[in-house]
Amino acid sequence: MHMVKRRFWLAAIEERWKRRPVLWLSGIRRCGKTVLCQSLADAEYFDCELPRTRARLEDAQSFLESVPGRRIVLDEIHRLPNPAELLKIAADHYPRVRVLATGSSVLEASVKFKDTLTGRKETLWLAPMIEADMEDFGNRDLDHRLLNGGLPPFFLEAAPLGRDFQEWMDSYWAKDVQELFRLERRASFQKFLELLFARSGGLFEATKYAAPCEVSRGTIANYLKAAEATYIAHVLRPFSAHKPTEIVSAPKVYAFDTGFVCYFRGWDKLRASDRGDLWEHFVLNELMARLQSRAVNYWRTKQGREIDFVLPRRGGEALAVECKLSQKDFDPAAMAAFRRLHKSGANFAVCRDVDKPYSRRYGDISVRLTGLADFVKDVCGDGR
Repeated sequence: MHMVKRRFWLAAIEERWKRRPVLWLSGIRRCGKTVLCQSLADAEYFDCELPRTRARLEDAQSFLESVPGRRIVLDEIHRLPNPAELLKIAADHYPRVRVLATGSSVLEASVKFKDTLTGRKETLWLAPMIEADMEDFGNRDLDHRLLNGGLPPFFLEAAPLGRDFQEWMDSYWAKDVQELFRLERRASFQKFLELLFARSGGLFEATKYAAPCEVSRGTIANYLKAAEATYIAHVLRPFSAHKPTEIVSAPKVYAFDTGFVCYFRGWDKLRASDRGDLWEHFVLNELMARLQSRAVNYWRTKQGREIDFVLPRRGGEALAVECKLSQKDFDPAAMAAFRRLHKSGANFAVCRDVDKPYSRRYGDISVRLTGLADFVKDVCGDGR
């Protein structure tokens, strides 16, 4: 992949380095971590998959003394025997050295790793490509981004290649699932992922996966935990005040990337109805990337009224978000039903065809109709 300056992410790295000397960069495989690191100005790059690099890093103190006051990248740091120890020494004793470490998102989430580096590091999750990335790559065609997906090597292809998606799945099983979770029954797990991606954005019921995957309901629950921990699935819990009309337990699950959704649904061209569903996925990706959080809920009643995304706010407020390709498709009925139960908070309709945001009243509620760029600016600031 040619070197592209991904300006949003480079600025996010610089901002975090101002706050702390150690930065943890995570993200699913092939999301562009290595190329992003290599595009950093004046940073020395070390690939921890190489034996000679691991040998040099065995004595953390000697290594850090050899790079005084420099900016260094330790790529695939989870290949080291004790990566947390090296980063702790760097943070505590070599604060002039700026360290960017990349590795397994599951390692970053481990209790030992968190405890060791509490208060010592910043974190940055590199999501699949956001709108700003499409500009940097010189292709703002939404259909292309939705079909090919947001992994840069896939996005750069003229058309989505089935073998790329399958090779990615094989590598994910071998390097993420097998190494980290020791799951058995590869065929069952891959069938689970195929179904999960094909049904992306829908309510998740474990019993509907158990029979076709030929495993128990409990095993399906473990599969979902593995998919969520490795960031290839986003689990949205329902937002509720435990009213009788609200769904209070069933989560919605979204695949991490639209390209995989299209591939496992068998789509090589998009219809209007397909775009609307994928636009919802794209907005969710943008929102999570900018907020650097997966703390997003949804809302639904037992009668089928639904709000795509709900962001809880301090003081009991709840920000409600509906995603529509066109502003003419926005129906305020669900938002009005939501506000009858949850009075406080702003309402947004994020529409592809709105160039300039505006507010409109629908009975007792006011809704901000906005494009994606203005929406994330309002909700997330600069997101860095």
